Amino acid sequence: MIAHKTVALAFLSALAPAAAQAGASSGSNALALSAIVGDLSPQTSAADKKLLAAYFAGRAEAPHAKGQRIAVKADAIDCRAGNVDITSRACELTFGAKKIDLSGRKANELYATLIENGVVAEGAAGSSHASITALDCIVDADEVAEKAGGGARCAFSP
Repeated sequence: MIAHKTVALAFLSALAPAAAQAGASSGSNALALSAIVGDLSPQTSAADKKLLAAYFAGRAEAPHAKGQRIAVKADAIDCRAGNVDITSRACELTFGAKKIDLSGRKANELYATLIENGVVAEGAAGSSHASITALDCIVDADEVAEKAGGGARCAFSP
């Protein structure tokens, strides 16, 4: 009897929607997400934006303070790409009370980067939609400079 309950519980767990689970990424995908969102964030300093841009451009040796860590956060990111109007691309980023809208190439870049980071796109009413909440990324400059595959980590909720 216990074995049947365990099998039934495992089966039901497998059917639970993946969207209910938290997401995480690391390495180059997390660095890309940090750089794109960090560039738009009002909470990221100009110096941190410059360092993130250097990393995103492939310059791991960019000068930085020893022990420097860059936090990139967003309350919500919501991106859509049209599958009927194939020219339509749009994202809305929320940082507290501030909202930033992107369209075109910049929206497509963010949308694709969300997908690279494991966000599942869903289709509805003529568009594909990818969104997350509670984005929290950390970029460790010393670790990035080592060029060993680490130094960037992101967590988010779908």
